[in-house]
Amino acid sequence: MALTSRDETDLLLPLFRSLSGNERFSTFLERLRRRTDAEYIGLIQRVGSSPHAEVSEFHAGIDLRVRAQEDDPLETRALDRFHYDNLRPGRVYSMSEFFDHDPVYRADRARRMQGLGIADERVVRIPDIGDVTAWLVMARAQPCTAADSALLSNLAPYVEEALRAHIELERYRVRASVSVQGLARSATAWLVMDREARLLFIDPRLEVWMEETLGYSPRIGERLRDLGVQTERELMAAANHFTGEEPGPPRPLLLNEHPRLEALLSATTDMPRRSMLVLCRLPNARTAESVERLARLFDLPRREAELAVALNEGLSIAEAAGRMGLTLETARNYSKRLYAKLGVRGQAELVRLVSDSVAVMA
Repeated sequence: MALTSRDETDLLLPLFRSLSGNERFSTFLERLRRRTDAEYIGLIQRVGSSPHAEVSEFHAGIDLRVRAQEDDPLETRALDRFHYDNLRPGRVYSMSEFFDHDPVYRADRARRMQGLGIADERVVRIPDIGDVTAWLVMARAQPCTAADSALLSNLAPYVEEALRAHIELERYRVRASVSVQGLARSATAWLVMDREARLLFIDPRLEVWMEETLGYSPRIGERLRDLGVQTERELMAAANHFTGEEPGPPRPLLLNEHPRLEALLSATTDMPRRSMLVLCRLPNARTAESVERLARLFDLPRREAELAVALNEGLSIAEAAGRMGLTLETARNYSKRLYAKLGVRGQAELVRLVSDSVAVMA
């Protein structure tokens, strides 16, 4: 039995709409539950195949696991899904088929499920998507019908595609989140330009920095301004180059001299249109967190860690002493102890060590 136009509207639309929101298939599952008059509809998803693999369960209707624990904590074993691994993808199975090899266990599980108000189940295994395995489960207080099985069978390919898109979207979101956090922690901001060096996207942190430091806020669809004629020409030429057929390796460009704003220009990847990526190093301000992290990583007293952070910012011993309220002699004594503890031979090696440390990430 093929899906009807009503099924397409009531079930398939919410199934795929769930990809753009945070409802995690809830509308689709609830409508499927009402459509089949089921007590429970669940989409069970497992990542990996180890005994400790992560399992996610999205459901509509009663929460069988909670109900089982309320009745008897031991009753949750009736809900174990280990037997689902033996199901062939795409085929709909009835509850009696789960344990056709073990009639004693089948009868025991049926008794336990009846205690939860469930008389029958239907399960279809979704074809594996990489290391993700999923099952669509229906549980009813009355015996399931042939129409129920046909509906699950027809829905399985659509659920597979929706899950595939959902998994890819989740992985993209994770990669994007990690990339954004990594850039922020390394004091790197970004913007994207088109072939004419007009802004397509800009990192909000860079937008704020330019407004506070340069006195204007860049606008999407416009070029950066007040960079100087030569810099603006070089930026235009670079945008034309990096959106071409053979963009070549990244190249540096000094966008602003006072205050200094350096950029690394390159072609974008995995973008819907050819564009140029501009990475900028923002001043990495000294923070209390940097001092605390450095002290913990290298087992340093706070004042010595504070001096190390100051020297890493380019301050001289005398300048660091003034900022910290120390005499020059005390600051020199701190620096000597730092060199000895960290195994470096001078300020240059100290700065290199601190700069490479995660302690000075933003």
